[in-house]
Amino acid sequence: MQKQTHSLPALISFFIPGLGQLIKGHILKGIFIWIFGGILTFFFWWTIIIPFILWAWNVYDAYNS
Repeated sequence: MQKQTHSLPALISFFIPGLGQLIKGHILKGIFIWIFGGILTFFFWWTIIIPFILWAWNVYDAYNS
């Protein structure tokens, strides 16, 4: 069985984190990204690397899961 990728949800998650997961039907994961990602980004915005890692993982997850 070949692994399916999702380009449109990844593109949407590129601009709005978590929305790609919601479009694919992963409701809890999308809400988790909004809440957890928002909290971590709020507290660690000055590091730049933590928000970037969360954003990159979000796009990767929307593309591959």
